Formats: sequence, structure tokens, C-alpha cells
Amino acid sequence: MKKNNINKVVVVGGGTAGWMVASAFAKVLGCNNYSITLVESEQIGTVGVGEATIPMINLFNSILGINEDEFVRETNATFKLGIEFVNWGSIGKSYFHPFGSFGVDMEGIGFNHFWLRWKKDGGGLDYSKFSMETEAAKANKFVRTSAEIGPAYMPKLNYAFQFDASLYASYLRRYSEQRGVKRSEGKVTEVKQNAHTGHIESVQLENGALIDGDLFIDCSGFRGLLIEQTFNAGYDDWSKWLPVNKAVAVPCERSGILLPYTRATAQEFGWQWRIPLQHRTGNGYVFCDTFLDPDEATEKLLSRLDGDAIAAPKVLSFVAGVRKKCWIKNCIAIGLASGFLEPLESTSIHLVQVAIAKLLTMFPQNNINEIMVDRFNREMLKEYTDVKDFLIAHYKVSDREDTEFWRYVKHMDIPSTLQEKLDTFRTRGDVMVRLDELFKEQSWFSVLVGQGLYPEAYHPVADVASDDDLRIRLTQIRTGIQSRLNMMPLHERFIEMHCKAEKL
Repeated sequence: MKKNNINKVVVVGGGTAGWMVASAFAKVLGCNNYSITLVESEQIGTVGVGEATIPMINLFNSILGINEDEFVRETNATFKLGIEFVNWGSIGKSYFHPFGSFGVDMEGIGFNHFWLRWKKDGGGLDYSKFSMETEAAKANKFVRTSAEIGPAYMPKLNYAFQFDASLYASYLRRYSEQRGVKRSEGKVTEVKQNAHTGHIESVQLENGALIDGDLFIDCSGFRGLLIEQTFNAGYDDWSKWLPVNKAVAVPCERSGILLPYTRATAQEFGWQWRIPLQHRTGNGYVFCDTFLDPDEATEKLLSRLDGDAIAAPKVLSFVAGVRKKCWIKNCIAIGLASGFLEPLESTSIHLVQVAIAKLLTMFPQNNINEIMVDRFNREMLKEYTDVKDFLIAHYKVSDREDTEFWRYVKHMDIPSTLQEKLDTFRTRGDVMVRLDELFKEQSWFSVLVGQGLYPEAYHPVADVASDDDLRIRLTQIRTGIQSRLNMMPLHERFIEMHCKAEKL
């Protein structure tokens, strides 16, 4: 292979983000062609609480060539069909945001429009009854499906994973090192830059070792050791829309049925997550410290666990937002170093994956191309902005006003981009998402209707079908879902048969 000027890549920071970068680079770039070094210090802990994912992780695992059953066993993972939201629209009510679609699209428009027509005409079944993922989640069932299983008009079951983040990082570390990635243990004490260009030339470790490189990936977490402390990238603070700024996290013993979904329960001053793994349950209270003291938040969380705590609670602080630039000179920030959005829709690992994919697409050959740098920064800002608006909608579209926190988020001003979506949905039943947006129409429909915002109208094409034809189609979909549900084993049984962790 012809050697290019840029062939020595240094990843600063391990954890999930660092080892995802290293493993992807090892697979796609190859360590015979590129030198890939990851620097991390065992003295510096990782956040390690992001345990839930969305279906795009299947693409990442597929690119790496990972065996799914092995991956699930090695990370004590469970399967995830979506998220149950409790007490968000109002106290005492819940809804499910599934990974799949509702029904099947008909006449070129979304199924939700046909359901809205049917509902206005007196139809009795809730829209969730037309979601395979929702019905399977409620029945605690799971199976991998393909186009050949079940009725031909039924889509496959969409799923992601819930796993132990530290075990996932360890798994990817083994994967990376087996393919030639070098790991250097040590704490970075100095960043050396070229006096003329300002590019990073090397990082010096506490033990005196000097790690030089051509391209540096900052996976140092919230600190932003390279992107912020070295290049002063700046930060767009979005806390006026997403005011939660702390989380207390604690694992507890497993109890009850092993659920194939994550639960997000709205609490007095934020929300609480519950993530079931094979060996334990992950829990956390995400809150705003303007309204709640961390010690009190810890007490509340511990009192609400469904099993005994098995570790000391950990309090994390953060500010919702994104770096003004994620790529500066020869440094690219990925993961928490690039920005942070609360884990309400499990998007943290996905944003790492997106940044990796974009960087590989725009990877420099002999020199840093400023056109690519600008494009990367624009596109990553768009990715964060799209997720930000979706998260804000969970708070804004609510009838809750029982605490000062909920009164604030219900009545706060919101970005014009989100207001346009809400107004569009209210009048016509969709939000007109762009093709490149992460959350599609069915996701917006799940959350907005789930929290009580019902559209005033639907797409006129939904009126084309006769009443009898519509009734027949809906019956076929329900029959298909029930048929597929009947052949599914329980989620826990599926794991026992195929991918049970050896050490729990």
C-alpha cells in the first residue's frame, strides 16, 4: 500500500467511545496500513452508565463482523424493543415508543394517518396494538425475525440492546488489540503542538512517554482534553431547553421478569431510568439541581429500586449542549468530548457511531481538508440539534404542572424548528421529517400522541380507502401481529437458549 502523510492515528481516552473508534478504525482502515494507538489511564474512570442503545448499533456490529450471540453473552446484554415512558404526559399514564413502525404504510403514506381516520370514525383499538415491537414488549417476548417468518406483509422485528457499558468497552478492546491496535497506559500531562500550524504533534504521558501522531481523536469525555483544553473549541449550552444537569446512578440486583425494554419514569424534578441486564438492573435519576439537591436525589432513587443496591451511588454532572466545533486542525472530538444530550432516548452511543461513520467517509489522505472539516462540523451540529429538539418535545408536550420543574419546562420557549414540527403535527398528523433525521414520523407520533397531543386532521389520502377495505386491512395487520406474537418465546427464554452470559 502507498503510504500517505496521515497514517498515525492516536485515540486519547478509552471507554465506550474510545474503543468504538479503535475497533472501527482497525476493521475499516486496517492496522497493517495505519498505526492506531489508544491512550487511556486506569486512574481516570469512565462514565460507564450508558447501557441502552437504538437499532443502528446493529449496523455497527455488522461492519465489525461481530457474532451477535457472543456479543450478548460477553456484555451481559438483553434485547431492547423500545422505551416505556411512565408519568410523562400526566401522572398515572404511560406509553411505549417502539423501534418499529405502526402497521404498514399504505397508498404511499404512513399508517398513522389511516389509524387517525379510523379512530375519528369510532375505532376502538389503541394505535399501539398495531406495533409488533410494542405488543412483544408487553408480552415480554422476543425472537429474531426475517422476511420469511410470519405473514409477508409484516415487517421484521426491530431491536437494539441493553448492555454493561464497561463490559462492552472491554469487549471492543479485545477486538481492537487482536487486530493490531496498540494501547498505551498513562495519563496525558502535556499536549505538544507544531509552532507554525498549531496541529497536535504528540501527547506526553505522566511516565514521560511521548505518543506522536498525524490525527488525534479526542475521546477524553466531558473534559475535552484536546478539543477544549488545547483548542478552546467553545460550547453551545442548551440547558435553557434541557435543564436537567445531574444524574445519580446505581445498579441493583435483578428482580422479576427480564423485560425487553428500557423504562423512563418522569419524577418530580426530572426522570428515572431502569435498564434490565442479565446480571443486574441499571438505575439512575436524571434531575436539575436548581430544584433538587444531589443528596435528596440519591435518597429518592435508592428508595425506588426494585432490588438491593450492589454499588455505591455515583453522581454525574453535565451541561446539555455541543462543542461549537468538533473538528479543529488535526483533532476530532467524539463522544462526550464532542457534546452531551441526556440519555432519555438512548442516543449517546448512536452519536458516537455517527461521528465515526462521518470521519471514515471524510478521512484525510495527505493533508487536512478544510472543506471536509467544515462539513463534518456542520453535519455533527445538525445531528445533535435534531436529537435535541426531539428530547425537548418530551418535556414541552405535557400536562404536568405539579412541581416548579414541570411548570418551567411546560411553559418555556422552544426552538423555532421544534415549534414548527409541533404546529405541523397538530394540524395534519405528521412533522415532515427530513430523510436524514434520526427520529422518523413514527417516533414523533409515538411520543406526541403518547403524551396527549392528538392531531386535528390527517392526510387526505387516508380517505381514499373504503370503510370496508380499511377495516379488512387493519384486521389483517392485527392478525399478522398476533400470529407472529404467538410463535415468539419469552425474552428470557430466548436468551437462555442462545446467548446467556456465562458469568453473572
